[in-house]
Amino acid sequence: MPSGMASRPKPAATAPHLLHHDTTRLFSMTPIRTALALAALLAALPVLAQETTRVPHTGSDIAIDGRLDDAAWAQAAPIDLPYEISPADSTPAPVRTTMRIVTTRDALYLSFHALEPDPSQIRAHLTDRDGAFRDDFVGVMLDTFDDHRRAYEFFVNPLGVQMDLIREEATGNEDDSWDGLWTSAGRITAEGYDVEIRIPFSTLRFRDTAGARRWGVIAFRSYPRNVRHQFANVKVPRGGNCLLCHAAKIEGMANVQQGRNLEIVPTLTMTDAQSRNSRDGKWQGDGLQIEPGVDVSWAPSPNLTLNATVNPDFSQVESDQAQLDLTSNFALYFPEKRPFFMEGADYFNTPFQVLYTRQIANPDYGLRATGRTGSGAYGAFAARDSITQLLVPGVLGSGFEILRQPADVFVGRYRHDLNSSTSLGLVATARHGDGYRNDVAGVDGRWQHGRHTVTGQVLRSESTYPLALGFDDASPAGNAARGEYSYDSRNWSMSSWYEQVDPGFRADLGFIGQVGYDKALLGGARNWFFDNGSKISRMQLYADYDITHRFDGQLLERELEARLSFNGPMQSNFGVHGMTRARYWNGQLFDEAYVNLFANLTPRSGMQVGGNFRTGPQIDIAASRRGQGRFFNLYGNLSLGRGLNLNADIFQQSLRRDGGTAFEATVLDTRLAWQLDPRQRLRLTVQASNVDKDPALYARPVNRHARNVGAQLVYSYKVNPRTAVYAGGTLGGFMDDQHRDLFASSRGIFVKLSYGWQP
Repeated sequence: MPSGMASRPKPAATAPHLLHHDTTRLFSMTPIRTALALAALLAALPVLAQETTRVPHTGSDIAIDGRLDDAAWAQAAPIDLPYEISPADSTPAPVRTTMRIVTTRDALYLSFHALEPDPSQIRAHLTDRDGAFRDDFVGVMLDTFDDHRRAYEFFVNPLGVQMDLIREEATGNEDDSWDGLWTSAGRITAEGYDVEIRIPFSTLRFRDTAGARRWGVIAFRSYPRNVRHQFANVKVPRGGNCLLCHAAKIEGMANVQQGRNLEIVPTLTMTDAQSRNSRDGKWQGDGLQIEPGVDVSWAPSPNLTLNATVNPDFSQVESDQAQLDLTSNFALYFPEKRPFFMEGADYFNTPFQVLYTRQIANPDYGLRATGRTGSGAYGAFAARDSITQLLVPGVLGSGFEILRQPADVFVGRYRHDLNSSTSLGLVATARHGDGYRNDVAGVDGRWQHGRHTVTGQVLRSESTYPLALGFDDASPAGNAARGEYSYDSRNWSMSSWYEQVDPGFRADLGFIGQVGYDKALLGGARNWFFDNGSKISRMQLYADYDITHRFDGQLLERELEARLSFNGPMQSNFGVHGMTRARYWNGQLFDEAYVNLFANLTPRSGMQVGGNFRTGPQIDIAASRRGQGRFFNLYGNLSLGRGLNLNADIFQQSLRRDGGTAFEATVLDTRLAWQLDPRQRLRLTVQASNVDKDPALYARPVNRHARNVGAQLVYSYKVNPRTAVYAGGTLGGFMDDQHRDLFASSRGIFVKLSYGWQP
């Protein structure tokens, strides 16, 4: 992100997250034992049969131009999307959509004919890849192993803008960091819009079997009007916890060709960054840095991918979201944005986040293998990191430390599916350096049947740290365990989980910032759905109770929270959220509480606005005093014409106590993007933070004023996700009590080139 920027917490959720804590300490490891017992008893439960569509093969060419006039489409198998699955409950869709599907020897072809009575109501904008989810769009989810575990998602808006994701069914996560190589085109017509898609078989991974293959498929259309309607080719009942279990079946794809499945991507990055400590200071830097590198990807079979990288370019073009939180003592989380680590990241997911790839800060090389077997999935990678970044956890807080020495990194993950409902997994991470090592290993399991899901994980870590770091324990060791049960139905849902982490547990390649505690939660929700004629389509009430103890029995937190939310007109979501808790800090128990009002809506095509306002008593952790806290957040997204987009987010956090304002912090994050055409984009990012504190209210010296400002301008030209040019510059400014006038403290320029070559 632009130099000198502050950091901030994620904006408060605009829709309720369901039941994310646990019940009570009495449950201990019971959920894990329950998972194994249920897995043994129900391993042989049958899977309901699905109707199968035969996918025809054609030898004719299809031009991907958004016009459905190629002769091959007459041979394609039609699949209608007759059901509205949201907000309605699998009722007849109000408009018609037809998908057609056909294959050649090297690709899967899809077309969509989406009718619209009033084409002027179609919402479509030129955006960057993965940026058109607020528009009308159509697409498909492909479960290419037909095991209800993982699916490719390909979506296209009416102007041909691509969106692709990997869906992991176990967590419900849809990861848009994956960028496949495929072709699409869209066109608005007098009847609605048409879309054509070509997906090379080399982009997909599937079972390496002879003869016809059987895949799961969900055809999908998003239809945003006063509410966001969603249509599909299958019925998807409300309250289900397995979307892919409802996929229709397609059969065919025999004797397909994937080509050599070899891709070589040379990269060249040139940077010149400078900084200074004062307005009159001399600009200093390392001069022009030129870094060549190369990435190689090879799929020797349809279910195995090998990747290698030498001197990889791990710079990120997209700025991090600005964050700041003065009421927490834990390290802030920033999502991964570097392509090498984002691709295939879902292979390494476990209940505990034992892998957080931003801990691998500056690798010299890396090797990775990911793949599927007939009954499972595996992933492994090794790297040499030139520095060692540590997330040092604690009971009440965490922070980062840097070891100026290289380290060798290894991560391995394997999941075995006993059947469609039950899986067991193994995970191991290791990082070793001079006088340093951290090893983690564990097992996990998941059972899901109908409305019930049980998950569990047990981990063990052993570590050795250099004495120079000054840790109280230079050789910590410990265990971590978690068990969870959840239930989801149309109107009711509940969840309970328990986790325990020993004081000596360390996962240096992960993001586990708290250790030495046990925590339990019990929560539940009730949903009410209303007819299409009602202004309110859904109402939800949820509540949960959680309790956390330190390893020695000291109460750390006892919390009760509840939320009432509504889905209404203009795709709106609004409601009220309340929380009350006892929180332990610096040897004392403090009472905290808040009431939070939230709302967001889409008043017209290309416009979204929202906000949060929260107030209540809270702790000033820097002074160990309680005061009256306030937080507000306003955000919006506005499309100006087809290709110009403005995104703005501002929030302010303050606390009053002892007759004054202890602190007031404001953060602004604004991004203006101009999509010149489907390949070219110009983006300006401006981020700023301002923190004011009253020194008279603190025992230790604090800055009365501090301000950071950063800007980044980037031009990009993308032929595809692998072949691209980026060029831009950054400028950062800073001020505090020692530097009372804002001055430019950092600046830089960069050029990044990459070329995807498929021999």
